Amino acid sequence: MEGGAYGAGKAGGAFDPYTLVRQPHTILRVVSWLFSIVVFGSIVNEGYLNSASEGEEFCIYNRNPNACSYGVAVGVLAFLTCLLYLALDVYFPQISSVKDRKKAVLSDIGVSAFWAFLWFVGFCYLANQWQVSKPKDNPLNEGTDAARAAIAFSFFSIFTWAGQAVLAFQRYQIGADSALFSQDYMDPSQDSSMPYAPYVEPNTGPDPAGMGGTYQQPANAFDTEPQGYQSQGY
Repeated sequence: MEGGAYGAGKAGGAFDPYTLVRQPHTILRVVSWLFSIVVFGSIVNEGYLNSASEGEEFCIYNRNPNACSYGVAVGVLAFLTCLLYLALDVYFPQISSVKDRKKAVLSDIGVSAFWAFLWFVGFCYLANQWQVSKPKDNPLNEGTDAARAAIAFSFFSIFTWAGQAVLAFQRYQIGADSALFSQDYMDPSQDSSMPYAPYVEPNTGPDPAGMGGTYQQPANAFDTEPQGYQSQGY
């Protein structure tokens, strides 16, 4: 954004929801948020099957409880992370410090890249466990659509989070407009490099020229010859 810092305008402007929802990184956060709901919702609702013979539930992914637990944990934590950074997107234009904006963008890069990696691991893990699942454990094919949906949206989430990391990196490259934002502010009275201002005598009367009350020597201040005296020649 021209005239701003790290992809947002100068602090203090009015909140514009239309501008917020049009930002690509905000759109990707909402999409990632929806994908995380699909993943953990599918596993929680239909990822566990009942065994008539054993009388207990087991994970649909090769009876591996760790697979279901990983999918639910990653989905729920990604859901909360999306909400956190959506709130940050709303608050970001009000951050006046360029250093704080830089920290927020850097955290966005790191967190998004980290979640892209977690979703990659989750996709590989769930897909592998689903592939080696035994048909006899689920003869009625219960919950198969939900299991496949969790795997598919885990795969899609890799790209949405990677996209957020790329967009955050682009915002980091934009940096700040030094004409509007100052990295280090210094009080002029504390700056020893500035010369002292010349002394100007306070003005005691109207100053039409606006130049201040400068001192002017009277025309006859040093005229020692008496007024009205005329020398006489002899």
